[in-house]
This record gives sequence, structure tokens and C-alpha cells, in this order.
Amino acid sequence: MQDEIIRLSNISKNYGANETLKNINLYILRNEFLTLLGPSGCGKTTTLRIIGGFEQPTKGEILFEGVNINTLPPFKRRVNTVFQKYALFTHMDVYENIAFGLKIKKLDKKTIENKVTEMLELVNLPGYEKRSVDSLSGGEQQRIAIARALVNEPEVLLLDEPLGALDLKLRKGMQIELKNIQQRTGITFVYVTHDQEEALTMSDTIAVMKNGTIQQIGTPADIYNEPKNAFVADFIGESNIISGTMIEDCLVEFSGHRFECVDKGFGNSEKVDVVIRPEDVKLVDAQEGMIEGIVKSVVFKGVHYEMIILCNNLLWKVHSTVMEPVNSRVGMRILPNDIHTMKKVLDE
Repeated sequence: MQDEIIRLSNISKNYGANETLKNINLYILRNEFLTLLGPSGCGKTTTLRIIGGFEQPTKGEILFEGVNINTLPPFKRRVNTVFQKYALFTHMDVYENIAFGLKIKKLDKKTIENKVTEMLELVNLPGYEKRSVDSLSGGEQQRIAIARALVNEPEVLLLDEPLGALDLKLRKGMQIELKNIQQRTGITFVYVTHDQEEALTMSDTIAVMKNGTIQQIGTPADIYNEPKNAFVADFIGESNIISGTMIEDCLVEFSGHRFECVDKGFGNSEKVDVVIRPEDVKLVDAQEGMIEGIVKSVVFKGVHYEMIILCNNLLWKVHSTVMEPVNSRVGMRILPNDIHTMKKVLDE
């Protein structure tokens, strides 16, 4: 049986007439790395702050191991938070920053020393005890903030875009490091980001949010390969999203051609959105393609070429390790398993 630690039940949050969250339902499992993913203003940070006790929901229940904690103040919740700006104490050295919460608990000096040493080992910064936090790099400060949060042994760690201030290379390295820390400690992580690559890299589960609602919950593979709607498909990775018609089960028409697919359960001749990832389009000679088009632009991306191809008045994005010259005519082949059809959803 899955071990549920947190449940948000029918959570809504209003700021005056503005409804920031709309009937959020979400459960979080013990030892899970769950990411709240979405664009700015979608409600993900508000959701995190409600879990942490920094905001109160207008409606709904927050359950921790089945117990309502709506009115429990942050310092009494078995959670800790790492903020984007870290909030380290600049007048204290690294040791004093990490030990701060332990001293508040009045633990003995030896226990504090052992725990601080253990945390520095965990975040790969042994020997940093006496360093000034101002002398640390952004990545090192982020690790100290995590160590300070973890030393108090919370059951849940909340992380609000903690990698946002780091450069690209360091951010990628810290993605792996954070996942390793979570796996080694076994602590539940709830992570907020607008960066889909971060979410795909680190998460066990992703909840994609838009306009105060959860659009889809699933594993990274499920979210990427089987998006529930056009918003999720477009937000998670790059996609060609094309209007089409479901002729019948396993047969869809778009871009002037009928394609075999694997999707069922639509009405005959139902209008649908079709999602095709750029890497799933196979370029062939023009006469061998299911459809054909003209290459309008080519950009080298390092591991592949990104080509924009005009086909039946639509611009397609295609990724390929083989470059086709601008203005050349190419064919495109798409296999049934690479075609994802979705019901059309009107914008809110």
C-alpha cells in the first residue's frame, strides 16, 4: 500500500477577488520527490506556502498523515523550507548557520557537532565549518541552506525554486546532487520550478499547474509521452501541436494526410489536437514521405539540428542528426506510436 504523508483536499486560495488556487486535490507519498511545475503565476509557490503554513487556504483541508494541520503554525509542522534566496545568516559562519536550529532545540554541544559534520558530508562540503557564507559561491550557499534545513530532520523538505539564481552548468550539476541527497536521506521533497528540464531530471512525480489548477499528475515519462492536453504538451518539452480529425479508432487525419495511430475512444470525425515531438519526425526523400515540405531554417543545437519545415501552410519543428539544406524539399514519416491525440480543450 502506498504510504501517503500529505494530502491537499479541495484547496482554494483567494486574495480578494483573485482566486489563486482553484480546488486543488493532491497527495504526496513518503520518500517521494514531487515537483510542482508551471509558469509564473500558476499557483505553485502558493501551494508550497500552504503546505509549509506560511499561507492559509480559503477553503479545503491540509492533511499530514491523515491529521488536519490547517491551523498549525509553520514551526510546529514537521516540514522545513529552502527558499530561492537561501536566507543564510551572513553574520554567522557555515557551522553556526547549520547549527542554528539545533541550538534553538537546546541539544548538547557534541550532538550538534556530530550533526553538522554529518550534514556537511551529505552536501559534499566537509571542512567548510569556519568559512564565511559571503565567501561561498552560489552553489555552495545553496548546499548550506539545504544542510541547515535537513539537520533538523524534517519529514518533508519544501524547496521554492532553489536553483533559480545559479548559472546553467552549476544548475544542471545541482539537479543531480539534489536527487542524490533526497534518495540518501529518504526525506520527502516537494519542489517548485518553472523549468521543465529540472522537473524531468529530478522528479518521481510531476504536477503540472496552470491558472491555479492542476492540469496533469504523473511520472516524468507519462507527462512527456502522454500529455493530457495541449498546454501540458507545449509546456513539457517542445512539440508540434496540430489540429486534426479522429476519423475512427486508430486513424487520425491532419496536415492533409490520414495516419495510423494507437489512440481509441474518440467519436468518429471528432476534432482533436495532435501532438508530435520534433525528435519523432523521420526525414526521408520527398517522394517517400507521408507528407512533404520545404526546409525554411536550420539551427545547429550541438547534438542535433533543429529544422523548421513548411508543410501544407503549417510550420513544423524537426530535430535530426542529419542536416537538410534550407529550401530543400523533404519527406516526413511519423510512426503510429509517435502520434498523440488529445481532446480539444477551450482556453480558460
